[in-house]
Amino acid sequence: MSAASKTERTTETIRERHDRLRRQGLRPVRIWVPDPRAAAFEAEAHRQAAAVASRAEAADDQDFIDSVSRWDDA
Repeated sequence: MSAASKTERTTETIRERHDRLRRQGLRPVRIWVPDPRAAAFEAEAHRQAAAVASRAEAADDQDFIDSVSRWDDA
């Protein structure tokens, strides 16, 4: 089996899957997000976390985060 035929088959499989999803009323969406591996990301995340932590309402903020972060398997 040649590499080209495998690539063509993969491309067709993906196309068929996308067509099926579109028939189900879905559409693809591409988003770009900051790269968490980047040094600038780490520095900005640290800056924002420090800003939130220094607020007078920091305890209330953390209570809210904790309340929406619980995953009860009940």
